[in-house]
Amino acid sequence: MPNTILIVEDEPILREIMKDYLLEEGYGVLEAADGKQALALFQEHEVDLIILDIMLPELDGWSVCKRIRKASNVPIIMLTARSDEDDTLLGFELGADDYVTKPYSPPILLARAKRLLDRRQDREQDSDTLTSSGITIHFPSRTVSVEGENCSLTHTEFEILAHLMKNKEIIITREQLITKIWGYDFAGDDRTVNSHIRNLRSKLGEHAKHIVTVVRSGYKFEEQP
Repeated sequence: MPNTILIVEDEPILREIMKDYLLEEGYGVLEAADGKQALALFQEHEVDLIILDIMLPELDGWSVCKRIRKASNVPIIMLTARSDEDDTLLGFELGADDYVTKPYSPPILLARAKRLLDRRQDREQDSDTLTSSGITIHFPSRTVSVEGENCSLTHTEFEILAHLMKNKEIIITREQLITKIWGYDFAGDDRTVNSHIRNLRSKLGEHAKHIVTVVRSGYKFEEQP
């Protein structure tokens, strides 16, 4: 069964272009022209990825992203006509997985969507469970528990935690995380990584101590008493 992608874009021409590219690649497509319609479609259908514009009528992209994150870790790519770095960081803080500035190349947007979907599928096919320091990652269901209690992470937070735990006690630089999680063509910087790490630590509570900052180097997952 093909993956279903929800396009949330109020400009009909841009929405049609994205739709055509996705359909040609064999994806199922849902379309929404405003934020309220997007939430309704998300609740009614099983969605595998969302391409979400920020400037929308009825309900803006920030609000849509925030509401969806309360219920799901579905990958979200946010679109904006602005290149303001603060906007990018806000998107990541709200749980977006990637960020594309208009005007953009449809093939590049498609490649980013495919990468997120492929990574999610790879995790779902992994039968291993990884446990360390009271934190357990169950790859088939893409769930995380802390001392037996469910810990709801976004797609990107899950990927970062998994990568750090698989390489525990090894320093992972911010550049390595960007390459591993977002890819070589990602336009973000260290602040993007820091923002996701901050959100991840907040959700891990007392177990945040296991994600250690190594000054001028990066991060590592460290087993501590």
